Amino acid sequence: MTRLIFLGPPGAGKGTQAQILASALKVPHISTGEILRTAVADKTELGTQAQAFMERGELVPDPLVLDLIQERLVQSDVKPGWILDGFPRNLLQAIELNRVLHEIRQAFERVINLHVPDDAIIVRLLARGRKDDDELIIRRRLEVYREQTAPLIDFYQPQLVTIDGNRAMEEVTTSLRHLIVAT
Repeated sequence: MTRLIFLGPPGAGKGTQAQILASALKVPHISTGEILRTAVADKTELGTQAQAFMERGELVPDPLVLDLIQERLVQSDVKPGWILDGFPRNLLQAIELNRVLHEIRQAFERVINLHVPDDAIIVRLLARGRKDDDELIIRRRLEVYREQTAPLIDFYQPQLVTIDGNRAMEEVTTSLRHLIVAT
């Protein structure tokens, strides 16, 4: 059984690597964005609540996101494991995620931190050509990451493995596969 949490700054390749690994391991790749979109599309009670925040351009509050995560983690397709991408984003979310996992009697095996230097991230994100990816916005997103998400590296230290994400995608994937096989 494989249960992993992916951390790393925006543009580090978390989503890409989580999808590749999840497909190879035949476990769900769970991202908060996917959970929110699915809950809204399915018109679940939690999805309807989340939609109200999203339509106003507001962040969905942590308690609601946690309820959605918990709802997702008890579905039948997660029995063989899961890869969590994009959550937790801050220390409070990590503490609450631990509580939720304890309640539903699940535990993660590892936290994988994809490390990529800021300069490389800026180059990557600018190359995507999205209008919300100008250099000032990217630098601000990296600041927010350092303020809110980077403290999770210390929080998860006993289970944390840092992977050099500043390599070709295939090399990073190979490192991740070796890590999982060794687990």
